[in-house]
Amino acid sequence: MKTPYLTPKNNDLIASNVSHSIRSILEDSLLGNELSVENACVLFDTQGVDAQAVLDVANQVRKDRVGDTGSFVITRNINFTNVCYMGCRFCNFAKEKGDQDAEFLNVEQVADRAEEAWNRGATEVCIQGGLHPDIDANYYRDLIVAVKKRVPEIHIHAFSPFEIWYGCKKARLEPEVFLSELKALGLGSMPGTAAEILDTEIRKQLTKNKLTTEEWVRIVKAAHSVGVPTTSTIMYGHVDQPVHWAKHLELLRDIQKETGGFTEFVPLGFIHYETRLFNDNPDKVRPGPTRDEHFKMHAIARLMLQGHIDNIQASWVKMGPEVATQMLLSGANDLGGTLMNESISRAAGATHGQEVFPEDMVSNIHRAGLNAIQRNTRYGTVQDYPFLSDQNAEGMVLNANADRLISIRGVA
Repeated sequence: MKTPYLTPKNNDLIASNVSHSIRSILEDSLLGNELSVENACVLFDTQGVDAQAVLDVANQVRKDRVGDTGSFVITRNINFTNVCYMGCRFCNFAKEKGDQDAEFLNVEQVADRAEEAWNRGATEVCIQGGLHPDIDANYYRDLIVAVKKRVPEIHIHAFSPFEIWYGCKKARLEPEVFLSELKALGLGSMPGTAAEILDTEIRKQLTKNKLTTEEWVRIVKAAHSVGVPTTSTIMYGHVDQPVHWAKHLELLRDIQKETGGFTEFVPLGFIHYETRLFNDNPDKVRPGPTRDEHFKMHAIARLMLQGHIDNIQASWVKMGPEVATQMLLSGANDLGGTLMNESISRAAGATHGQEVFPEDMVSNIHRAGLNAIQRNTRYGTVQDYPFLSDQNAEGMVLNANADRLISIRGVA
């Protein structure tokens, strides 16, 4: 059932000098109609006032879908091993077993870190690692058991579809069976990473198609079928183009219509600095998304996924807290986690640190003029931090004036 958002009040947010074709697409979005791949590509190509209108409408749809709130979760990333032989060219995280910097935590060491996170207020641990040749299926099982024994109440958000694929191979089990076992032991949800771009030709350039689009979809659907929700992601700004982004969003939307198992969508900009993908092909590979592409990705995802995946997360790890905060005015409604540790982006050359504190999250959300909510993994409210109308920490948005938004977002 469509929810009409197009009213005389919010229709005014589309400026009179927006081109007719863009106005038509955006009015359709305000009516709750589905955005097609073709029209999404048109929006990705917008400039100037047309681009601003895309952001404005995404901001309105965000408000209508989830209200004037921005959320965050207190979590800790635990990367239990950086040993991996998959050879993904966009990744600088992986090491070989004999490398001086190789790391492999035993399950009790992972449990130690989970307990430390709980004692610091975390409600969740996000556990991922490389595909270490010495890992067997029991490692994944034992890891969950060890964490739950030590910290029974913490939510375990763990194992990418690539790791589940690997565990299934080791255990010689179908994904539904393996995931049901992990769920019974205490797995709460899965990160929907390893998606990159769900397009075969692009995946061949990134990973030699070692985890195919079909395999990623198979594992995600299996997780949803046994009651394990997942996030959904995209990694953009390398050898891809807007048509790949739009088709990727369409595929996620189709999966969500079938399963309802995605909790959120997380755009992840490519970090190029230390990667073989970029350094071996600097003339063919882009050095990550532009600022303009970051804004459009979050905005168009909001429009394309509305009513299906209504939580759009802005990654401060990839873009920095300042830019991520600005995404809250362009379709996003979540700033992700406080993290405490984050090794994968840092290994690729990210420069935005490993941790922000809960009070920083609240402050950033308030700077965008929104109420702040500390949430749990499933977007339930843990703590409210209302925005007071007289707050104006650094002159961030307190109104919906289009000129003001342009100056904040930096979109021409």
